[in-house]
Parts: sequence; structure tokens; C-alpha cells
Amino acid sequence: MKRSEINAEFAWAKDLLKRNNIRLPDRAYWTMDEWKARKAEIGTIAKTSVGWDITDYGTGKYFEIGAVLYTLRNGKQDDPTVGVPYCEKYILMRDGQRLPKHYHVFKTEDIINRAGGVLEVMLWNTDAEGKELATDVKVFVDGIERTFKAGEKIRITQGNSITLTPHIAHIFGPEAGSGDIVVGEVSKVNDDTTDNYFMEPTSFFAKIEEDVAAEHPLTNEYSRL
Repeated sequence: MKRSEINAEFAWAKDLLKRNNIRLPDRAYWTMDEWKARKAEIGTIAKTSVGWDITDYGTGKYFEIGAVLYTLRNGKQDDPTVGVPYCEKYILMRDGQRLPKHYHVFKTEDIINRAGGVLEVMLWNTDAEGKELATDVKVFVDGIERTFKAGEKIRITQGNSITLTPHIAHIFGPEAGSGDIVVGEVSKVNDDTTDNYFMEPTSFFAKIEEDVAAEHPLTNEYSRL
């Protein structure tokens, strides 16, 4: 992705949140100069990777497979003294986007339709080695156990959520034609570098072409401040 494209997505994401009366922490709006001036204060922020991520998952097809993510709070799996023992995120997606198929080994997560269109989710069981299974998938939808066929399209309307446990592979994004969406995630501590097991040829962080100056740092760029 080009840095100019990432900057444009910052503007889109902040506008989508504003239209839905959602305000992020003040640090989400700091300029690069403010980040650099406060670099002595951001040790926990950097260690727990809270902040912005904008990615095409290495596909080069951002408007098909991509998202804007903002992690509000998080901790560290290997050090419970850092941050908090849970994670909260917003995942902002344009109509037409989806996440790549992936699963987690450590974290359980609630995926919540916070605002916008209809959230469409597809699920598959995997075995201990990560092999996809054709078996029915049992999950809780707002505390009620439900059973779905592998790959079945599940509609999550505003205010509702689905709980995904380890080794359940998933794809989600806005239902086609339903509009842009604000997805919430509440989970155990999150580590995008070690606990994302992709089942498509992807990577979490985008490769960036620096055609303009950055507006805000991404979470993997704090060490450059």
C-alpha cells in the first residue's frame, strides 16, 4: 500500500466513527510530531500494540481483503504485569471488504456489530494442526448456542455478536450491499504477530510505499519514533 492510501483511510475511518458518535482515545488523533514529542511516555502503548493498523494483509487488494483496525486496550500474553488482561478493538470495513480466512490458538473473541451494515461471518472448525474440517460449527451468539454448517453465511445485525473460540477459522466483513461497518472485538490478550494463523497467502502487516509523509504511526512503527 502507498502511505497516501493509508492516510486517506485514516480520514475515512475517523469520519465513519464520528458519524456513528464514536470517539477514540486522544492518542488516536495525535500528529506524528506529537508522537515524537511524547515518545518517553508511550512504553506501555508500544509494548501492547495499541493504536492504528491499516492493512491489505499483503494481498495488494485492499478494497477486497483489508481493514482499518484500532486497538483501544491490550496486554501481553507473556507478561501479565504489562497493560491489561484483555483486548478491545474496532475493525472498520468498507462495503466489499473482508478479512482473510484465519484462526487463533490462544484467544477467544467476541465479534460485535457496533454500527453500520450487516456483519456477515463464515466459520470452519480446524484440527490441532490447523487443517480445515467439514464438520458443523457450534458457537454462542449472544449467549445462545447455535450450530452452523461449515462455511455457512451467518448474519449479525447491529448490536449483536458472535463468540469465536480457538481453532475456529473465520472470515467476516460487511454483507454485500449493506454498507460500511464498525465491528467491535472484545477478547483475551491479542498478539497479531504470533496468534493469527492465516489459511490464505497473506500477512498481517502491509508493505508500505513511502510516497508521502505519515499522518499517524501504525502499531509496528512505534520503534521508529
